[in-house]
Amino acid sequence: MHDQSATPKPLVDELLELKDWGRDLRIDACRGIALWWIFLDHIPNNIGSWLTPRNYGFSDAAEVFMFISGVTCALAYGKAWRCEGWTGVIGRTLRRSWDIYVAFLLLTLASAILIHLVGGGPSADASNTRILLDQPGATLARAAILQYRPVNTDVLPIFVLLHLLFAPLLWLLLRVPNLTLGASVALYVLVHFFGWTVPAWPNSHWAFNPMAWQLLVVLGAWWIIEGNKVQPWVRSRAALVLAVLYLLFSLITALSWRIKPLEALIPQMLAYLLYPLDKSNLDPLRLLHFLAIAVLAAWLVPRNWRALETPVMRGAIRCGQNSLPIYCLSVLLAFVSHMALLDISNGLAMQIALSVGGIIAMIVSATLLNLISIKPRQHPARNSSP
Repeated sequence: MHDQSATPKPLVDELLELKDWGRDLRIDACRGIALWWIFLDHIPNNIGSWLTPRNYGFSDAAEVFMFISGVTCALAYGKAWRCEGWTGVIGRTLRRSWDIYVAFLLLTLASAILIHLVGGGPSADASNTRILLDQPGATLARAAILQYRPVNTDVLPIFVLLHLLFAPLLWLLLRVPNLTLGASVALYVLVHFFGWTVPAWPNSHWAFNPMAWQLLVVLGAWWIIEGNKVQPWVRSRAALVLAVLYLLFSLITALSWRIKPLEALIPQMLAYLLYPLDKSNLDPLRLLHFLAIAVLAAWLVPRNWRALETPVMRGAIRCGQNSLPIYCLSVLLAFVSHMALLDISNGLAMQIALSVGGIIAMIVSATLLNLISIKPRQHPARNSSP
């Protein structure tokens, strides 16, 4: 027995609905593709970044990754509640938060070691590891309390905090989902109005302000619980038309910032007001762009999408199923790729080779991780393990 018996009936009903979702491979595929995009975008001056949404609109892979994380957390911890009760949910969120915390610290050390091996120089400044090499004690102490983060590791401290808080968030979402989402939106608005943020070091800048980006995680979890009620609107023709129009507007605007002949298509005053978009606090235009992409995806990507059976999508699914280690690997691969472009060649052929090679390395690593994780399940004594 566990605390499930004391749960109000509405909560039980909501949790029973979660059973119907099962394993949706679209979720793993989207997260895996987002990891590929993040890797390509993390390599400066890389032709491969033109395969990512960053150059074709206001948002990029970060929004997809955050939203999908909220979806997977709701599914995973909802299942844990059914099997183990709230005690099990709290235990699992704490363990997952600890795993991400340890991964962040190891990735921080690995980044510093790589910078040291290549001799520091401009790379130390570009990766925000100069201060770690100069003041290792004080910097590691700040990293331990999530106030210091090397470049490209910023998302991990956010997930440490979000997993710590996900048990009470799930409790609220299952009882008052719309009110909880409303509170998340209110916090997002207040962040933009008052400039709220979480303390950081050596300056107060977060590449992803947790108080703003929490909205996408909450939205993803809310979608799992309340999504069926808003599906008719999301899949309406009006929503599709609005989404397509907004995506076209953002496409032309984003391209006009990078391609000179297109500048004339966007009034200079409008371009000045829009650019640059505030990524740190999840600019409203970025949020709307992601929502437009989500509406389009809901129309074009059914649950039984045949493309999920292709080799490329199977590779993406494997990466998505091992998101934490693959993300950490992608950060190191991006750094090594950047060094190769600087020290060996920055030609087009090298950019393509590094981009393709990095994604293949991610797929191979994810495949090996899946094989390792399957072996214990084949042992009879382990079948009952969670």
